[in-house]
Amino acid sequence: MSDTRQGFIAWMVNNRVTPNLLMLVLLFGGVFMASQIKQEVFPEFSEDTVTISVPYSGASPEEVENGIILAVEEAIRGLEGVKEIRATASEGSGTVIAELLEDTDQQKTSQDIKQEIDRITTFPDDAEEPEVTLDVARREVLTLQVYGDVDEWALRETVEHVRDQLLQNPSVTQIELRGSRDFEVIIEVAQESLRAYGLTIQDVADKIRSSAIEIPGGKIETTSGEIMLRVDERRDWATEFRRIPVVTSDGGGLVYLEDIATVTDGFEDTDNAATYNGLRAIGIGVYRVGDQTPIGVSNAVQDAMIEIEQDLAPGIDWVIQRDQSEVYAQRLNLLTRNAVIGLALVMLILGLFLEIKLAFWVTMGIPISFLGGLLFMPALGVTINMISMFAFIIALGIVVDDAIVAGENIYEYRQRGMDLRTAAIKGAQDVAIPITFAILTNVVAFMPLYFVPGFMGKIWRVIPLVVCTVFLVSLAEALFILPSHLSHMSNDDRKPMLRWIHARQQAFSRLVSRFIEGVFGPTLRGMMAYRYLVMAIGFSIVIGAGAYVASGRIGFILMPKTESDSAVVTATLPYGSPHDKHATCAGHPGRRGQSGR
Repeated sequence: MSDTRQGFIAWMVNNRVTPNLLMLVLLFGGVFMASQIKQEVFPEFSEDTVTISVPYSGASPEEVENGIILAVEEAIRGLEGVKEIRATASEGSGTVIAELLEDTDQQKTSQDIKQEIDRITTFPDDAEEPEVTLDVARREVLTLQVYGDVDEWALRETVEHVRDQLLQNPSVTQIELRGSRDFEVIIEVAQESLRAYGLTIQDVADKIRSSAIEIPGGKIETTSGEIMLRVDERRDWATEFRRIPVVTSDGGGLVYLEDIATVTDGFEDTDNAATYNGLRAIGIGVYRVGDQTPIGVSNAVQDAMIEIEQDLAPGIDWVIQRDQSEVYAQRLNLLTRNAVIGLALVMLILGLFLEIKLAFWVTMGIPISFLGGLLFMPALGVTINMISMFAFIIALGIVVDDAIVAGENIYEYRQRGMDLRTAAIKGAQDVAIPITFAILTNVVAFMPLYFVPGFMGKIWRVIPLVVCTVFLVSLAEALFILPSHLSHMSNDDRKPMLRWIHARQQAFSRLVSRFIEGVFGPTLRGMMAYRYLVMAIGFSIVIGAGAYVASGRIGFILMPKTESDSAVVTATLPYGSPHDKHATCAGHPGRRGQSGR
């Protein structure tokens, strides 16, 4: 008996307060952290890429390559931290993507790239200012489409109103418009007007530029304090530009811009357009920020739109085209349903073969391990998302195995007549090393995912962090918490219901024992007598399975093909095709799927 009085397992069994406190910390700490952990559809990470975009209106892909792409590639090729450069030359724009090394300072490298791009002086005169952005995975929750058979200006005003109303909801913080053209003030000056006043188009442009500025002008120190000076001549709309004085007449009168030009509000002259079911549409992307949850943001948007749609003009409607929170909710429901089914199955099976109380404490290993894993997730930088919930689903089928082994071994010693405390210590000590190595084997099996490089590695590294943490918590539960609880179960004074359950369980156990002794035992002894024949049959099955796979009848693919909830049609037209052909192809009724709300 002396060997069962030593060791940490024996100490935990003999000091039941400690394992109970450990269990409560894991349970309630996990519940508390579950309410504090950030919830998002996919984990947040930077993409290790910098994108350089240069619009070059009216240029062919060949002109974009020669004038834009080659100059950008030459400028950033030798920069420290740049791993690879990919470029795309399309009609009217060029895009260069610089992939960065994983261990580089992304912000510094991004600034270095921007500085090198700003030094380029060989861009074509018609090319616009380059845009350099460090790519970050955005946390979009849903896309809202506002559409209708109305003109673009009316639709844009409606969308602006919808956006402002949504942002008044405290659960909605970040919104981005999609498929809309930027506002533009269009100024058309007739050649006759320029000649009449002796002006050139450059003179008019310089006058407009100098009259539409907003710059600080310094400060004036006075005895009462400082007075900040600022030149505030910012103009945004056509009505403001019309009253810009352009020239002074011989009689001292002012000639305004509206006197020599037609000034109107309009939209940027681009070929971009969005339609929904053949009608003009503008998308509204809603994002999750801070401690907001995908489900909370989605519910807030849908509740707000019920009120906002009352103010929509006739002919304008809205629809939620893509809601990522639905996928998030489905994964959460799948995890919850699997956990409940797993608890029920473990409780039922162990209740049939062992005792009902023992089955209960073994089953408790699942919530203790899972909530304990949630307790450590913030320290590991892991959030509740699609990938981490997938990791919990993986761990669900493995995590309770060590508790079953420990509980069954303790039950075996009790059946031999040992007292509860000695059986708990001896049973846990016997399987401590096998259980530990089994858990460590699982940890080693999942850890390679942590070291996967690149974009996929940033996603899949969440799996080993979650799975390994849950495994280690389950190991502590099986060796330190479970034996303590099983050592203090009472065999006497059972309640009538427990006595009835125990009698049924013992009857089933005797039935299984007779099957083992009468059927399984003789079959096993017969196989041992003809072990070489059995081994030959086993090898034949393995070889046959390998040959079947090698024959090509079972395909190998990286990711299985699954049916999508939507269909995508892509039409590629020759470069230079008229815009009306693009619009007809994209907006043809029946080419786009409908979404309900």
